[in-house]
Amino acid sequence: MWILFAFGSAVFAGLTAILSKIGIRNTDSNLATAIRTVVVLFFSWLMVFIVGSQRALAEVSGRTLLFLILSGLATGASWLCYFKALQIGDVNKVTPIDKSSTVLTMLLAFILLGEEITLLKAGAMVLIGVGTYLMVHKKKATAPETTGVGPQSSLWLVYAFGAALFASLTAILGKVGIEGIESNLGTAIRTIVVLILAWIIVFATKKQKAIKDIDKKSWIFLILSGFATGGSWLCYYRALQTGPASVVVPIDKLSIVFTIAFSYFFLKEKLTVKSTAGLVLIVAGTLSLLL
Repeated sequence: MWILFAFGSAVFAGLTAILSKIGIRNTDSNLATAIRTVVVLFFSWLMVFIVGSQRALAEVSGRTLLFLILSGLATGASWLCYFKALQIGDVNKVTPIDKSSTVLTMLLAFILLGEEITLLKAGAMVLIGVGTYLMVHKKKATAPETTGVGPQSSLWLVYAFGAALFASLTAILGKVGIEGIESNLGTAIRTIVVLILAWIIVFATKKQKAIKDIDKKSWIFLILSGFATGGSWLCYYRALQTGPASVVVPIDKLSIVFTIAFSYFFLKEKLTVKSTAGLVLIVAGTLSLLL
């Protein structure tokens, strides 16, 4: 069952990237992240009360709460980096780097959680790593054509790698944090941390006044992306609770397929032959983990 939840997470995550890209075109990325998190918070706590897991809130241990908070902080940092990268770079450029967190997550799962790295997993890591390189290498060469000339043309790369690093930490910390708690409740608690962090950044950068300038279309897509994120999170942490992090995370990263497909149809972003080959390797490496 955890495999189905992992694939559900991938589908919703793919929708999140496209909806967010459209929603932040005319909105500060930090403010957009904070607004989206409000929607995710509402959605996650709604699910908590639907399944009745709020009754277990008083039983949450200090250790579980600590790791949920740390996971929430890592998630917030990953989001802030990811959506900033999306704002100044193409979806097809940012997504492969963000998904490269798969390899780092498997390494961290081996080091910190004691999850075994088999020959099959090692081969999958190589495929995913090479595939990511092929996609990013070509993208980097064409960056000035799509994001402008100067420092900002490669700044998306820094933010994208930051998103990947924090996403890896999120998975590991989240895996430990939800071991002794119902997954929906764990997700809801983490979301509170993300919300606080996101709004702290907004007020620190004095972007809160820009709320009044957000147009109707941006509001709609930001809200929709928030619901997509909530759906992805609920599936993801339900899968993490019963499945190995070294397999759940790669399946979740298959959202790259949905993201690129959606970006082709809705954003008119296309892949080169080399990028397509890279995508095939990433998918092949990910699917091999299910064998």
